[in-house]
Amino acid sequence: MWVGTVWALVMGMAGPVAAQCIEFNADLQQGAFLWGKVEPGSRVQLNGKPLDVMADGVTFIGFGRDAAESAELVVTGQQTCRETLKIGARNYRIQRVEGVPPETVTPPAEQLERIRREAAQVRAARAQRLQPPGFPATIRAGFSWPVKGPISGVYGSQRFYNGQPRRPHYGVDVAAAAGTTVRAPAAGRVTLAEPDLFYSGGTVILDHGYLLSSSFLHLEKVLVAVGDELAPGDIVGAVGATGRATGPHLDWRMNWRDQRVDPQLLVPPMPKP
Repeated sequence: MWVGTVWALVMGMAGPVAAQCIEFNADLQQGAFLWGKVEPGSRVQLNGKPLDVMADGVTFIGFGRDAAESAELVVTGQQTCRETLKIGARNYRIQRVEGVPPETVTPPAEQLERIRREAAQVRAARAQRLQPPGFPATIRAGFSWPVKGPISGVYGSQRFYNGQPRRPHYGVDVAAAAGTTVRAPAAGRVTLAEPDLFYSGGTVILDHGYLLSSSFLHLEKVLVAVGDELAPGDIVGAVGATGRATGPHLDWRMNWRDQRVDPQLLVPPMPKP
């Protein structure tokens, strides 16, 4: 099968995980986006929901930050294969900060309508179901870092302000100087390009196909427009500190369907400076 040692080296991950129904390219764990191969023409379901299967039999799944410890997989082809997948749990960083002024962590009432409107924009951009013919090749080629630098924030971490939990962090933060070029980590089409959202400031969503997308937050400059088709390495924008950011960095997030997945599991280790 094509999921083998070469994939492990390219993706910087452990070797493929043997499974009864499908051999996946990496470990089954919270935050993971994975792919494997079935017989072409097969149907695949995860927890009763149908998964996309490409013409060559490639199928893919994703698990969110708090995914349950197991999931039910059914592959139907010439024969039916059923399997209970075991999803590895992760330990997430927790930071507790006390004595923070309430106005620092709670948006003012007059901004709530704007926040709701912008959230609807983002949901609509991510909900577009693009089906590019080259999608299997896109995920096989792997993803690259959109910007390089020290990792200053990781997926799944969570802060408690004055004892109250805030939403977990669903991306990976890369510290870089303002103005540093941000590039497409894989091919895709731009479905959102906004210079000033309340929380995320300059924001671009790049749809890779089949409801898998990358989001780039806090950009100083947005250098693409909705509808642009990008190849790997094409310029997206420039690092900034816009929106609710305390310093220049890129917050890179990835979504698959309704799951927020960890971009850091899809790229090689960050190169040392």
